[in-house]
Amino acid sequence: MKRAHPGCLRATVAANIRRYRKALGVSQQVFAYDIEMDRTYFGGIERGERNVSIDNIERIATGLKISAHLLLMQPESLAVEAES
Repeated sequence: MKRAHPGCLRATVAANIRRYRKALGVSQQVFAYDIEMDRTYFGGIERGERNVSIDNIERIATGLKISAHLLLMQPESLAVEAES
C-alpha cells in the first residue's frame, strides 16, 4: 500500500540538515554547489518535500562534516549524545 503522506523521519532529516547547514553559516545555494547537488533538489530535501536516498544523505553529511547517522536522530537524542 502506498503512503499518502511523508513519514516523520523525513521531517527529522530535513530539520537536522537545515540546523547543521545554518550552523556552518552557509546558504542553501552555496552548500548545494559545494556538494554538487542541484539547488532546487537540495531545497526540497531541506523542506522535507523530497524522499532523499541513502547515497544523498551520505553526500550531505560529508558536506556538513558530520556522521550520516546524526541526520536521522530525533533532536532530543542529539542533545543526549552531545552531553555524553
